[in-house]
Amino acid sequence: MQYVIAAHDRHPDSRGALALDVEQRLGDFSLAASLTLPARGVTALFGPSGSGKTSLLRLIAGLDTPRRGSIRLGGEVLVDTARGIRVPPHRRHLGVVFQEARLFPHYRVRGNLGYGMRGAGRARFDAVVELLGIGDLLERFPATLSGGEARRVAIGRALLSEPRLLLMDEPLTGLDGARKQELLDYIARLAADIDIPIVYVSHDPDELTAIADHLVLLEHGRVLADGPLDDLLQRFALTDRLGGFDAASLVTATVDGHEPHYALTRLRLADGQRLTLPAVDAAPGTRLRLRIPVREVALALDVPGATSYRNRLHAVVEEIGPTYPERAAVELRLRLGEQALRARLTRKSLDELGLAPGMPVIALVRSVSFDTRRESGGAR
Repeated sequence: MQYVIAAHDRHPDSRGALALDVEQRLGDFSLAASLTLPARGVTALFGPSGSGKTSLLRLIAGLDTPRRGSIRLGGEVLVDTARGIRVPPHRRHLGVVFQEARLFPHYRVRGNLGYGMRGAGRARFDAVVELLGIGDLLERFPATLSGGEARRVAIGRALLSEPRLLLMDEPLTGLDGARKQELLDYIARLAADIDIPIVYVSHDPDELTAIADHLVLLEHGRVLADGPLDDLLQRFALTDRLGGFDAASLVTATVDGHEPHYALTRLRLADGQRLTLPAVDAAPGTRLRLRIPVREVALALDVPGATSYRNRLHAVVEEIGPTYPERAAVELRLRLGEQALRARLTRKSLDELGLAPGMPVIALVRSVSFDTRRESGGAR
């Protein structure tokens, strides 16, 4: 059963966007950021170590105070150094999940979940427990939990405090592959089912591709770019700066039906074109976000005859990326109705096909190349 955990209504402006314009100095490190983040969905803070991700999160949480600037959540001023306003952390009504679970060792899981829980949180206790799959853990002590279990409990405790905003600082750090993937699946489900914004700090591009809607790219304490993740992934100028992201496109589609005999699922794009991918456990009508790596997209000028490519999408060349004599490959951005698809081919193929902006092409995508997730409903 799917649960939708609605944002609490104690604060009329709790659904508002987070706006900040701050400066901070810590030793030789300086941070300067001016941002307005979406009121829904997952905003990821990404950048190399020392870029300012955690420093920015701590300012939002109220654990540190900026040297200069302001922070607003909806209509409420959390910080305004010019007017001497600084709302303390416990009055900001934010949920914070750190790298370490930080559970109370002398409380059982049930007691940890109830710590700081207010009236409306009690009414959602069962929904949160079900959402995070921690019903079997309620009578256990933290010392008996695995790392992934402990962090799921920490997330539940944060949600039950009725937060207006959920802050997550590297919540998967230190987990092994299986436990990391398990918790990532829970966080992806959480992002789809709760109705409050999440700010998520990570240095792992795979995590962010799986769950983020909006991306803030930081470097040396400065904001290099911010915007919808799928838009930033289409910007050729950021390819080298988004170190670690395997160049890909994020495309939204709706489940149209299943072919059980072949273990396949049929999808429909907004422009009516069809896709096929390995079977996913999702009912018809479910909206999915697909991650399509550029290396899995081939181009043709006409619909090919017999081929193993199941997906043949009519597209238009929108932009051709820069070409360099020392590089064999070049990237292109294609237009699929209102969505974009990125492709990579050799410069020789580009010349032989005579591709140019505005030309119609057929994008060939292997059905096995898709990664999927349910849409979070964030601003896109």
